[in-house]
Amino acid sequence: MAARAASSLQDHALASELAEALRSPASVSAAESAGGEALLAGLTEAVDAARYWQQPDETDVLLAQPAVRLALGPVAHALADSLAAWWGPGFLDRHRQCFVQWTDERIGQPPDPRGAARKLAGWKAAAIADEHQASKRPKNPDANWGGWWWSTPRPSELLTSTRSLPELGAIGLSLVEDGLGWKQATVWPLAPSPEARVYEIDGPAAWTWLVARYPMDVSLSKRHDWWRTTGIAGPWLVPDWSAVGADYDGVHLTLWGYLTTAGLALAARHSAGPSVAVLERTVLAGWDPDETYWLNDVLTPGAAPSDWRRDGSGRWIRQS
Repeated sequence: MAARAASSLQDHALASELAEALRSPASVSAAESAGGEALLAGLTEAVDAARYWQQPDETDVLLAQPAVRLALGPVAHALADSLAAWWGPGFLDRHRQCFVQWTDERIGQPPDPRGAARKLAGWKAAAIADEHQASKRPKNPDANWGGWWWSTPRPSELLTSTRSLPELGAIGLSLVEDGLGWKQATVWPLAPSPEARVYEIDGPAAWTWLVARYPMDVSLSKRHDWWRTTGIAGPWLVPDWSAVGADYDGVHLTLWGYLTTAGLALAARHSAGPSVAVLERTVLAGWDPDETYWLNDVLTPGAAPSDWRRDGSGRWIRQS
């Protein structure tokens, strides 16, 4: 008991110290003057630290303290302005789309833009089978069990893309959730059709609308992972991506959409339960910032590919 009390006092003191530092004019000034290199480094660290299959870690808990959250407000607003100035328009940049192919273990081959319907059908069959298999797993959401924690159409061979930046072959080289420490990649430019129908996820409302419009029940397969990361026991929904593909050729997650939506337990819709209405929720997980999933065959190869290697400092350097 005494040890827990001492730990609680230490946590409170650390939160107070951090809040005081964040309230200083220097913190806001640093956020206001942040340039592209600093912003990209911060985004890379934040995305790499996302773990939407486990409990919040010590840093998450600290940043969730009321005093810290309040003090973060002005800094966050200043950073948002700096991000907007550096990043530019948030919606899909159709003229700078690139596919990142990790080549640490094998030589890259040109991405195949065909067969999206077959790939989506394979994803749905696998998702249904996983949900059925999950019925045999422990019913207690707190059980030590894991599974497919992401809400994207994975696993599949669907092509994804992110924009290129002047100093970086593709933002997808750096902003990766659940990365495996890749050090080599080939970046392939892609050209979406001008007529491609793209749905933009630019915040929680856009994500929950998509889920409610094309719902797929994944309450059993997400039960354990999403309980750990949100503390909420389902029911859970994700989009039925094969149904989404009937109306949209691609779905793009904006940078702002990622920062405001990822990892949150969001209400998607109410459904009729045995006696009362049941709130069905969703989590945006496993989706990288600025990433587009292409659900139909609307891509053609672009310019010549380029090879990239990560150096010892974590910076991506063009090789060819």
